[in-house]
Amino acid sequence: MSEIVDVTTLRSWLIRFAGDVEEHAAQLTELDSAIGDADHGSNLTRGLKAMVSVLADGTTPPSIGPMLKQSGMALVSSVGGASGPLYGTFFLRMATSAGECDALGPDSLAAAFRAGLEGVLARGQAVAGDKTMLDALIPAVETLEAALNEGRPFGEALKASADAAEAGRDATTPMLARKGRASYLGERSVGHQDPGATSTALLFRAAANTMIDGEDNQ
Repeated sequence: MSEIVDVTTLRSWLIRFAGDVEEHAAQLTELDSAIGDADHGSNLTRGLKAMVSVLADGTTPPSIGPMLKQSGMALVSSVGGASGPLYGTFFLRMATSAGECDALGPDSLAAAFRAGLEGVLARGQAVAGDKTMLDALIPAVETLEAALNEGRPFGEALKASADAAEAGRDATTPMLARKGRASYLGERSVGHQDPGATSTALLFRAAANTMIDGEDNQ
C-alpha cells in the first residue's frame, strides 16, 4: 500500500464512512434510544448524505484542507443535535492542519487526526471516561501516533488505530455517562454502548479499510 494519502483517497474514506453509517443507522438509533434522543443514526445519516452530495457534485476542491472544510461545513449545516457540530468540528480542524497540500504522509495524517480530536475536546467539553465519542476517538488517535512513533508500517498502524477505536467503543458499555443527555439517566446509563463511540469506531475502520485496501463505496 502507498504511505501517501491523497485527496481522492480521503474523499473515498468519507464516502465509505457515510455508507457504513447508513448501513448501521438502525443500530445507532437503537443504541441512542436507550440513553439519548433516538436520533443519532438518522441525524448522522442525513448529515453524511449532505456531505456526500457535496463531494459528488464535481466541485470537490483539489487540495485536502478545502475538501475537508467543505465536508465539515456540510455536516454542521445539515445536522441537528450533537453529532453534526462534533463531527463537523473534527473535519474542520483536520482541514486546518492539512492546509492546501494535495497529499498527507503518515505523520501528517496523524497530526490532522490529532487536530480533529483537540477540536472535539474543546467543542464537547468532555474527557475520556465520560461515555461519549471521545472514548473511541482518543484511543484511536493515540494508538496511531504511538504505532507510527514505534516505526510500525502505516497499514499496521491504521489497523491498530481502528482496533483501538472499537475497543474504546466496547468499553463504554459499563461506563456511567457523565456528559450529554445520557448523563440525565444516572446509573441507568450503565450497561448501554455509547452511540457516538460506535459511529466513531466506524469512522476509523472506514479509514483503515480505505487507506490500506483502496476500498470505497462509490
